[in-house]
Amino acid sequence: MHIRPFHPDDTEAVVSLWQICGLTRPWNDPHRDIQRKLAEQPELFLVGEVNSTLMASAMIGNDGHRGWLYYLAVAPEHRRRGYARRLVETAERLLIERGCPKLHLMVRRENTAVTEFYAALGYAEVEAITLGKRLIDDEL
Repeated sequence: MHIRPFHPDDTEAVVSLWQICGLTRPWNDPHRDIQRKLAEQPELFLVGEVNSTLMASAMIGNDGHRGWLYYLAVAPEHRRRGYARRLVETAERLLIERGCPKLHLMVRRENTAVTEFYAALGYAEVEAITLGKRLIDDEL
């Protein structure tokens, strides 16, 4: 897999990947999420390609205190080949290079397969509650 920065021409392929992987939700417009990311740290939005076909993504954030990993996706036909692990390792390296001391991510509680994947990479549930408030309604 070749990992490279996202390019705006990748938008439809990435949105399709996220839909196939079950990452989209009705209350989040993926096109708007991409536009928002391109306005903030676009170099931390990565895609993976195999034979020039986009088949993976990772959106990384860094506020200086904590890094976040979003939209980690690998197309179903490319899973179990270490591609997700490579994307996570790349995200970790990029954050370390920026002096970011920790990385957090969110997994829906029912998604035990993904929780097990991250546990195998050394991630553990933290003693915290994630709270949220919608500030801008995407109105899909």
